[in-house]
Amino acid sequence: MALVRFTDRLTKFLMIFGAIWAFALCFFILADIIFRAMNMPISGTKEIVANSVVIIVFMQVGYAVRSQSMLRADFLVAALPHGAQKALLILAYVLGGLLFFFLLKAGIKPALRSFANGEFDGEGALRVPVWPARFAILLGGGLAGVNYLLLCIAEIFGLRIERMNL
Repeated sequence: MALVRFTDRLTKFLMIFGAIWAFALCFFILADIIFRAMNMPISGTKEIVANSVVIIVFMQVGYAVRSQSMLRADFLVAALPHGAQKALLILAYVLGGLLFFFLLKAGIKPALRSFANGEFDGEGALRVPVWPARFAILLGGGLAGVNYLLLCIAEIFGLRIERMNL
């Protein structure tokens, strides 16, 4: 399926992008700690880190869904018959997809407004634009919703979609 291949490539790219961003952010935070020890803190660290965490999470959420790594407690489900397990899995996929599609729908206006108004976070020397984090929520949430939908369709029709691995 072309859609599955496309979403898998996009999901992997965003996951790797988020991982690289998190890695770079570690060095930025370390540099701020070192400079703070010398009484020369880096301006805007709090704002950069706060917005970066949002971006990193939503760049990687699609991968967590597609690789079926989202947190779940299936110790009770495992005791149920196969039909009940399948029904609960489909219900979980539908609810997960709905959650992320509602997040996508709710985030469109604030993201566009943030971009149009030039919304910034922070005061003084460094002001960080907010719109990249808002658009990351849209992209990551939408991709997670699509991945839940694909998993749901595969489960309903008994299609074989390989579990995504790096």
